[in-house]
Amino acid sequence: MYRFLLSRQWVILTLIALVLIPVMIELGFWQFHRHEHRVAQNALIADNLKAKPVPVTELTSPGHTVPRSDYWRQVTATGTFDTAHEVVVRRRTNADDKVGVFVLSPLLLTDGRVLLVNRGWVPAAADQMSFPDVPPAPRGEVTVTGRLKADETSGASGIKDLSGLPDRQVMLINSEQQARSLGREVLGGYVEQTAPEPSGDLPELIPEPDHDSIGAHMAYAVQWWLFAAGVPVGWVVLVRREKRDRATAAAGTPATAPPAEHSALPR
Repeated sequence: MYRFLLSRQWVILTLIALVLIPVMIELGFWQFHRHEHRVAQNALIADNLKAKPVPVTELTSPGHTVPRSDYWRQVTATGTFDTAHEVVVRRRTNADDKVGVFVLSPLLLTDGRVLLVNRGWVPAAADQMSFPDVPPAPRGEVTVTGRLKADETSGASGIKDLSGLPDRQVMLINSEQQARSLGREVLGGYVEQTAPEPSGDLPELIPEPDHDSIGAHMAYAVQWWLFAAGVPVGWVVLVRREKRDRATAAAGTPATAPPAEHSALPR
């Protein structure tokens, strides 16, 4: 009765089903782990944003790699901005998804070391080879408060570090690159400035990272697991249908016989 399962098409169909089930289960767990990562990330961001600001030198130093546990930690630093060596970071967006640049300003600390400060977003120049109009940084000694971030790399950010860029324009915020350019010791990572606020509309300060939404990863995980459960169910349905059709054909009657017609007798 089930000898048809040994036919080529049924063997192939069964093998496909056997492959799809574990693949879909694994895809479900992949989405589930992404959900867990997002929840943990949101908790980390929320905790670090609520933490009391600490001096930046307590969390980083020259050559230091900022660990994920310190991302978005509130830090403070006191020094003077070195506007002569200010650079802009190309192809960055603001809160409205407009493409422009970030203003990256070296802050000379009282101990002679340098902290990179992302002062915010400004529109790019009409000519990409030109340096955009950047509002000047505060003069004299200033205390900056902001969120600590790790150095950007092409591998982590997906941003290609282009060569041959115009003067004072970069693709990545990277303390090692800026240390070579400045000839000074630069603290690892950088700070997204939150205070003091600019006197005008620009630069636009970087908004807080989203730490409320969790995405649809859990829903996708459930969907993949439902698909995996549906594969054997669908296979059984197809087998039963094939069995019924073959039994009907063997009996010599169609699967659904049309109703008999009654011809009228001639008068």
